[in-house]
Amino acid sequence: MAWPLHGSNPYYVYEHMCLTMPDTVVDFSVNLNPFGPPESLKQHWDGWFDKITDYPDPDGRQLKKQIAETAQISESAILLGNGGAELISLLAQFFQRKRILIIDPSFSEYERMCQTYNCQISHFTLRENDWKLPLDEMNKQIKENDVLFLCHPNNPTGISYTIEELLKIATLCKKNDCYLVIDEAFYDFLLDPKTIVGFLRDFSNVIILRSLTKMYAIAGLRLGYMLAAPSLIERFRRYQVHWNVNALAIAAGIKCLQTTDYVQRTQEFIGEERGRLFSVLRKNGYQMSNSDVNFYLLRDPQLDEQLPLFRFLLERGLVPRHTANYRGLNGRWLRFSIKQAEQNDRLMEELIKWKSTD
Repeated sequence: MAWPLHGSNPYYVYEHMCLTMPDTVVDFSVNLNPFGPPESLKQHWDGWFDKITDYPDPDGRQLKKQIAETAQISESAILLGNGGAELISLLAQFFQRKRILIIDPSFSEYERMCQTYNCQISHFTLRENDWKLPLDEMNKQIKENDVLFLCHPNNPTGISYTIEELLKIATLCKKNDCYLVIDEAFYDFLLDPKTIVGFLRDFSNVIILRSLTKMYAIAGLRLGYMLAAPSLIERFRRYQVHWNVNALAIAAGIKCLQTTDYVQRTQEFIGEERGRLFSVLRKNGYQMSNSDVNFYLLRDPQLDEQLPLFRFLLERGLVPRHTANYRGLNGRWLRFSIKQAEQNDRLMEELIKWKSTD
């Protein structure tokens, strides 16, 4: 059995590792808001029952209006999607047979979907440990490709880039007739927002993807959106199936975007917990990626391949995300989400125990 492609569904991990899954596990492989969905969703859920008896608005106008207000952008620049996965599939179909450049390490769905549509894929792998963007080095490969995929904040490192860096890479792509796809699925976990949404009018080649499932912990509803020039949005729309976003997801999305205090509380909590975790773990000899969001990479520098540590944690009911299928990482790191304080405490306790056995 091959490694599971994504986080969540830990029974696949235990099956792959030939381990018995404990009755209770804490799944650190899932990068969702540790607070769970906003309370307002629970309060309105029963009242949405009648929505399942009729077709949803195929354009999701009320949700797009709410997104437009939140992102400060025209509704004509928004395309709703059945989660980020549908939008990535849509892009791959639109760019079929094109030359695709992926900045690694990165989300595996870009490559998987582009391969499905016979794209020619090349990679630029960032240097391990700092994962900085060497824009001058990347320039040559940008010239040789039609589309560049950049995950920002990056999954799996959690690292974000400055607006200046993003504008420079957008300019390089525009100069070389290359589309730039920026996946901002974890953008709203940033205390200091870094995005070039406000510059989209200057870059008809830039496409930004966002997710509502991560911040609002509604992964089961599948909801995301694309931001781009209205002319591009209209072209992408032709590839979508009708009613691609269901009525419950639309209703939940509107309500989620109205809960600004929830977002701020999450950002502050994640920042505090990340600082607390990193302080303890560094003192105990671990290395972490310089994450700005709700997940991070971790490694025991005494190990090259982290499989022994991975197994140790699984046996104790703690499930990290393996990095065996992340190009440029190849199992040398483990990825962890930031959860509630007591769950993070338990993780630190077991990681400290591991180091005492070295």
